[in-house]
Amino acid sequence: MNTGVARPPGDGPGSEPEARPDLVMVVDDDDDIAGFVAFNLEVHGFEVMRARDGQEALELMETRRPDLAVIDWMMPRMDGVELTRRLRAEPLTSALPVIMLTAKAMTVDKVVGLTAGVDDYLVKPFDTAELIARVSSTLRRTKEFREVSPLTGLPGNARVTREIAERMKAGGDFSVGYVDIDRFKPVNDVYGFDRGDEFITALARSLHRAATAAGRPPVFLGHIGGDDFVFICHPDQVLPLTKHMVTDFEASADQLYDPVDARRGYVEVPDRRGGKQRAALVTLSIGVAQSTVGGRPYPDHRAVVAVASEMKKVAKSQPGSYVAIDRRRSDSENIDDPM
Repeated sequence: MNTGVARPPGDGPGSEPEARPDLVMVVDDDDDIAGFVAFNLEVHGFEVMRARDGQEALELMETRRPDLAVIDWMMPRMDGVELTRRLRAEPLTSALPVIMLTAKAMTVDKVVGLTAGVDDYLVKPFDTAELIARVSSTLRRTKEFREVSPLTGLPGNARVTREIAERMKAGGDFSVGYVDIDRFKPVNDVYGFDRGDEFITALARSLHRAATAAGRPPVFLGHIGGDDFVFICHPDQVLPLTKHMVTDFEASADQLYDPVDARRGYVEVPDRRGGKQRAALVTLSIGVAQSTVGGRPYPDHRAVVAVASEMKKVAKSQPGSYVAIDRRRSDSENIDDPM
């Protein structure tokens, strides 16, 4: 594994826009209960839209999509259980989290709701603290689930962005690494996407083993799509972490090639003229950004990501697995300075 330093690009864009509040739909024909729920949600920073029954709720959702629905069980025209079934049957609302308001505390009644697709319950009477806690926790679980890569089980883009922003806000030193598999396309072209997915999951396992070996503080890992991964760690962990992941991944990848390709050290990729081009076996390119540039903090998380991405491009210009680390201390540093 090779390492190098490189000069980062200029300052990144300005601060990110403020996130909008979560939108909660309250569906209840009882104005007193609906008003109580809506008022307390709004006091705690949620945006609220209301419907009097299941049919009105479905009509409103055609024009505006809530982040969560609080639905009463007993309503005219369409009750809460039937509304939940309808929501689960529609692709655009199938993943909408639902909390059911009910006076029914019997297990058999809860089973009916859970079978229909209810995520959580609030049994009347309930207080404000329980309402806010259940809404907040259900939204958090749903967002975390949506942010996880189904292939690797690692957090995705939104969670990676939030982690960088939180570390910047907390202060202290950290490094962000951008990991990419070199010559991944020939693997898909020759072996197909299923085998390609095996290379991606192999890299995820190598990252996990390397992070475990790195010890404390814990290393954050993310999968931002395809063969692209991110790690966030203390600067002192970068070199042992990347060395471990490269060694582990290259050994794992060798086992995923057909034996003949592994022995000769390349795959033959058909070209458009009917011939074959040789593609070397996969390696890793890793770009690393530090939490400060020349002693100055970055303006926002996007600037950190931009530097890590630039470093990854530098790494890709080098042979074999390579780690390009941004260590600029002044504007006069050269992109090719050795470590």
